[in-house]
Amino acid sequence: MKFRIIALLWLALSFPAIAPAMVPDLLGEESPESAEPAEQNIETADNGPSDAEITDRITDIFGQIDALSDVTVSSAAGVVALGGSVPTAEDIDRAEAIANRVTGVVTVENGIERNLDVDTNVTPAVTALQEDLRGLAHALPLIAVAFGIAIVIGLLGYWLAARKRLWEWVAPNAFMAELIATSIRFIAIVLAIVALLQILGATALLGAVLGGAGVIGLAIGFAVRDTVDNYVSSLMLSLRQPFRANDHIVVDEHEGRVVRLTSRATILMTLDGNHLRVPNSVVFKSVILNYTRNPERRFDFALGIDAEDDAADGIAVGLAAINALPFVLSTPEATGIISEVGDSNIVLSFQGWVDQTKTDFLKGRSRAIQGAKTALEEKGFALPEPIYRVRFDDMAPLPIKQALSDAPDRNRGETRKSPKPETEDQDTRPDTHIERLVDEERAETVEDDLLDDRRPIE
Repeated sequence: MKFRIIALLWLALSFPAIAPAMVPDLLGEESPESAEPAEQNIETADNGPSDAEITDRITDIFGQIDALSDVTVSSAAGVVALGGSVPTAEDIDRAEAIANRVTGVVTVENGIERNLDVDTNVTPAVTALQEDLRGLAHALPLIAVAFGIAIVIGLLGYWLAARKRLWEWVAPNAFMAELIATSIRFIAIVLAIVALLQILGATALLGAVLGGAGVIGLAIGFAVRDTVDNYVSSLMLSLRQPFRANDHIVVDEHEGRVVRLTSRATILMTLDGNHLRVPNSVVFKSVILNYTRNPERRFDFALGIDAEDDAADGIAVGLAAINALPFVLSTPEATGIISEVGDSNIVLSFQGWVDQTKTDFLKGRSRAIQGAKTALEEKGFALPEPIYRVRFDDMAPLPIKQALSDAPDRNRGETRKSPKPETEDQDTRPDTHIERLVDEERAETVEDDLLDDRRPIE
């Protein structure tokens, strides 16, 4: 403490001008000049405009505004009092905001009320409507020109889209040509709307319309995504051409002959003669089995012989019978294998080939089964019957056992019935009834068909 007092005396003697300002700092006290006031005080000096000048200034400003022309203004000591009536509540706030911006105003006492008279509120609205109608009347020539240009653009787009021969020449198929024409119509409509709004100076409205159209398009896209998927699948099928008309195909467990390919579905005629519409999205995503593309088709079947018989001889007898049939192709050759050996039988599997353009597949297979079975029976091969093992107790009467031992062996050749002679007049020609029905329907209907014989099948 003594050191501080000595320092203060030395500063006072050496620097009399700055010592008073540094004394509080050395003593750890706050300087009066460094402390800021908590609030801005209202000045008492008369260096601003007078109350009369404030009143005249605010009154002149309100006089230039029709809605505020009836507002009364008075000022005393910088406090402005507003009175009177205005048409809307917004005008009340507007008057107070203008008064607060005038120099010298300390605060505003807003006593303005809204005028609820019918004439006061209706007349401005009628006047504004009349002005809008007059503006519309003056703008009619410009509106007529804008609509005329928009109509010309739209008609030009529709005329260009109607040139079907041009788009059919450009596009690979009719479906693509129609898609191009539709796109041109849509682009023409958009350009017409843009030109109309640009001429009328409604570019802000154009942005709002495009933004709303984008949101609506997104929502519609989610809502109709299945339809869009089917449409895209139709486009891809028309380009790839996976089958021809009247082809015998199997799609997703649906079998039939192709009637036509439309922009929405593939129409089949089932083997029962019924119409079947399969969505193109299903056709595009499914595995397609086409029986018509390759006329040669292999059939197969299995026959069982007794376990005691020679399987190799059985295969040779069966193949000889199959190859003797006139509709069985020699190339590729028919084959036979042992597919299974059981407790009481041996299962032989035979395969052969037929030409589907000359022989019905099911008829040919049936005839081959009949021929192989008959040949095996004629050569003494036993086709086994189901065998059941029966156990008898020692107390069972002997006559039952004797009766069973005396029963003839049904699997042996001496008790086998002689086979019936094979008929040679069985018709194995393919059934063309469904094929004729498809041709007749395609000739009668005029529905658009996306199948094109000129394009290769993928």
